[in-house]
Amino acid sequence: MRQLRPWVVRVCVGFVRACAVVGVTLVIPAVWAASTVLGIWWGPANPWSWLAPAVLVCAGTLGLSRPVCRLVRVLVARWTGTVIPSGYRRPGPVTQLSTGYWWNGFGYERTSRDAALDQRMRLRWKDPATWRDLRFTLIVPVTAGAVAAVPPAGVAAAVLGSGGPGPAPRLVGLLGLVLAVVTAPYAWRPLRPVAARFLGASAAMALADRVDELTAQRADTTVAQAAEIRRIERDLHDGAQARLVALGLCLATAEKLMDTDPEQARALMQEARAGASTSLTELRELVHGINPPVLNERGLIDAVRAFALDSPLEVEVRADGELGLDPPIESALYFGIAELVTNAVKHARASRARIAIGRSGPAIVVEVEDDGTGGAVVRAGGGLAGLRRRLAVFDGTVEITSPVGGPTRVRMMVPCASL
Repeated sequence: MRQLRPWVVRVCVGFVRACAVVGVTLVIPAVWAASTVLGIWWGPANPWSWLAPAVLVCAGTLGLSRPVCRLVRVLVARWTGTVIPSGYRRPGPVTQLSTGYWWNGFGYERTSRDAALDQRMRLRWKDPATWRDLRFTLIVPVTAGAVAAVPPAGVAAAVLGSGGPGPAPRLVGLLGLVLAVVTAPYAWRPLRPVAARFLGASAAMALADRVDELTAQRADTTVAQAAEIRRIERDLHDGAQARLVALGLCLATAEKLMDTDPEQARALMQEARAGASTSLTELRELVHGINPPVLNERGLIDAVRAFALDSPLEVEVRADGELGLDPPIESALYFGIAELVTNAVKHARASRARIAIGRSGPAIVVEVEDDGTGGAVVRAGGGLAGLRRRLAVFDGTVEITSPVGGPTRVRMMVPCASL
């Protein structure tokens, strides 16, 4: 019985998904069929019998193509985890000129509403994604839609055949039911490859998006590097440099007092030694902020364990064996973990945290979970946004789940060819 239950669940889930695929992919063909029936009902004598259906077909196809494609992307992402980027062109800002007219990137309009409407219409017609969506709506009904229609058609045949007279209709109904049960777990699956093939962004669009992304990452990296250099310069100027200058003055004064006042010179030497020790401590802290020595010497896992020992939280660290990561990736992941644990202490008032480091195919995956109050959101200029930018340089991703009341789970994944 236990072995039968998962199979029944698969059949039921597959049947529901197949019906959903049929409902989504056959919406536009249903509009075509309804328009044709309307034209036939009006009859050939009516002058609208051919014009009105044509208008309805064009308007319905253009109006429903983008919502249908968006819904297909949602279903594919939810059922299979495959994210298909939309690739739609985003409208630019609409600005008012000194003349009072509004510029939308294409032309001038008297009001901002007219400028925005004109911009949307122009983008809709000039966007290659619009024609890609139309192509998809023509292909998907005869591919994934036709396959997904097999289980519902089998159930319909079973219902109709069960009430028919004689053994032949009942046999047809039984065969339809068997066909529906056998094909239900698999009938919806062609939607993913068809959507990935015909609904994904073209190579040119993907390249343009990648160029924009890399441009933004380069700007973020430049700003971050400049800020880090300014921090190091400020710390050196205000801390170690000032102490070293004072140390030099103490040694010069002690040298002058060595013959006339040995006791005072000895006291100055002791003060200089204490100042040298303090300067050395500050320099070590500064270097530790740039890159912890244990990270350079022993790798990411040992560095995270050392960080966990110094954390005020009770931190559990679970990790695989040697990861063999490049130093820049190790540094990015280490400071990402430090950022998340620090946020758990400062903002979430957590008492426990769990850090898991491991491999998932050709990628390194780090999961950080705490028992804090949750409610973490990504804000522009915040620490989580900075973490995403830091990992985006390596094509990494950050997934955050933080409901109000907790717990907060953050999953960082970085593809690594060396794994």
